[in-house]
Amino acid sequence: MVFHRSLTRELTFTAVGVFVVLLAILLTTQTINLLGRAAEGRIANEAVAALIGFWSLGLFPLLLILTVFISTLVVLTRVWRDHEMTVWLSSGIGLKDWIWPLMRFALPFVLIIATLTLYISPWAAYRSKEYAEVLKQREEISAISPGVFKESGAANRVYFIEQYSAVHGTANHVFMQEISDGKVGTILARAGKVISNAYGERVLELTDGRRYVGVPGRADFEEAHFERYRVVLGEAPPMIGQITNIQTRPTAALWASDEPSDKAELAWRLSLPLTCALLALLALPLSYFNPRSGHTYNLVYALIAFLLYQNALTLMRNWIGDGKVPWGAVVVVHLALFAVSLGLLWLRSLPAAPLSRTLVTLFKKA
Repeated sequence: MVFHRSLTRELTFTAVGVFVVLLAILLTTQTINLLGRAAEGRIANEAVAALIGFWSLGLFPLLLILTVFISTLVVLTRVWRDHEMTVWLSSGIGLKDWIWPLMRFALPFVLIIATLTLYISPWAAYRSKEYAEVLKQREEISAISPGVFKESGAANRVYFIEQYSAVHGTANHVFMQEISDGKVGTILARAGKVISNAYGERVLELTDGRRYVGVPGRADFEEAHFERYRVVLGEAPPMIGQITNIQTRPTAALWASDEPSDKAELAWRLSLPLTCALLALLALPLSYFNPRSGHTYNLVYALIAFLLYQNALTLMRNWIGDGKVPWGAVVVVHLALFAVSLGLLWLRSLPAAPLSRTLVTLFKKA
């Protein structure tokens, strides 16, 4: 049918543009944040790309929901504004006939969101947590940004490197200064790396450098040239234990659990695909635009409806997590939005009249 094909094509093109814009905005914001943390030495430079990837996978469900809602609202508002809706209505195509093409457009997004939420996002959250733990357990020299002075965790040692390779675990042109027994030791080395010795200790091995030791303010500094110099840093970090963050738990484990917090997370994951379909349906009555008025507040109404719906889901999630209501109670929120959408569609299908007059007429008939 020409009507279905033209609507689906326009919705698809609009959705691509909306998704690209939203993704660019969020990625730019997160990249700036992570680059700032890397410049401060809080994370390794090599970790920025991986963390952005994990973060993006976790954010994709929300991005896709917003993409469907915004693109549907924009396209249908244009249809009303350009009098296309009037033509379709006069041709016998009512508002209810728009539901199926909208659902057909939203269905692939619903399936993608379900796959991401139920399977991929928990895996990405686990890998992100695991990667963060690995970074925490690495020696401080590996987290130094080249060209930045970084103090060690014990606050008795300062590092400066020109270049660090996370792949080979080596640093080039290393400067290190430490305080021990009232003396200051300064070391300049061509290269360095962190290794573990036979006793399970971490050792910083420096090659081809010089070491200066003395008391500041005195001229009797000791100078020595070395081909290889080792500094014991401490015990090697333990292996990473089980990451128990609830967002990292597989969906199957949430199904089998009786904990309220697990059921709350399960209800949230199952709600996101439904949210996509319900918001696409809600956009149909909210997109109404009267060309004669010259302005519309449907975008404001849509924003308010979206915020109310998301806040209701969050509140229900908290109640489920606290054990106040069973986890199936989240269906009430979805049914409420579904009923509101159908009610607004029914009101829009009535003969054109101000909303107040329509409500008065309905009450009189009742």
